[in-house]
Amino acid sequence: MKVLCLPLSTYICLNTIYMTEDIIIQISNKIKEKRKSKGITIQELADKAQVSKGLISQIENNRTVPSLLVLINIIKALQLDMNEFFNEIDQQTQGAKVIIKQKASYQVFEKEPAKGFVYKRVLTKNVKNFPVDIVLLELKKGARRPHIVRTDAYEYKYIIKGSVEYLIDNEKYILEEGDSLFFDGRLGHKPANIGTDNALILVVYFFLDSDK
Repeated sequence: MKVLCLPLSTYICLNTIYMTEDIIIQISNKIKEKRKSKGITIQELADKAQVSKGLISQIENNRTVPSLLVLINIIKALQLDMNEFFNEIDQQTQGAKVIIKQKASYQVFEKEPAKGFVYKRVLTKNVKNFPVDIVLLELKKGARRPHIVRTDAYEYKYIIKGSVEYLIDNEKYILEEGDSLFFDGRLGHKPANIGTDNALILVVYFFLDSDK
């Protein structure tokens, strides 16, 4: 059986046999995050990687597995180092019945260019074929998203600390420490820290099935 591997420092084999669903989710998330952090549109990335806009969208939303060649082209189009790209891909949790993540291992990432928003990825996992992404979001004092966003996921929010206002589908909801919220992320939404200190939120994304 032929396995395609790259001579990376992490020595990750990119054959689909080894690309489990959890790894695919992490790769998809990372492509989207790096693209957004560089201010590149889906169309611009597609043009640089010489693939269709639809394919990039499907990859970013965990709806298709990129071939080895396409993945390499995307990484090059984003002007990323191969080793750097794969360094944060966590393979140690695959098949584990009990997963422990030390807080030092939480990965800081940029989900959006919003001032005062600090995201840390706790864990990405595929549960019964449903991708789940668990994130800690710190909202600095006075932080508020300047624009409405939508995500292809159901979202659960638990307020660990602080006071947060959520605008969802033009309705405002005030959440205090210990409160929680669940909604369809396809509805336009944005949070704001309305407290006197930093706020901390546990966020769980339940990604939608590709048929929806």
